Amino acid sequence: MFLSLNHQKLDIYGTSRLFVRECYRLTNCLPAEERYGMISQIRRAALSVHLNIAEGASRKSNAERKRYYEVARGSVIEIDAALDVALDLSYLQNIQTDKLGTLMITCFKMLSGMITTEK
Repeated sequence: MFLSLNHQKLDIYGTSRLFVRECYRLTNCLPAEERYGMISQIRRAALSVHLNIAEGASRKSNAERKRYYEVARGSVIEIDAALDVALDLSYLQNIQTDKLGTLMITCFKMLSGMITTEK
């Protein structure tokens, strides 16, 4: 927001920011009793994706960058698993998830590519 750094120039940074926003939008529609469970977990994992991308981009070594991107990708997988449970519990009925799904797949693919290119 105040600093102008390299992570802000990455395509994945903008995509992950949209992904976080979409995760928050979806969790606003989940039952209130999930406030300290699923809602909190999905939000923390979404923010973890975005923040690990930013922090990883600032690292000097390829190995360090790769590790942060791996953690970010792991958080994407964590959200997907949480949404599997939400679907099983019928929490996602009447909730539009197409945009979130597209952003999730895009983030996953972009992070996988970044991990592969880091030696």
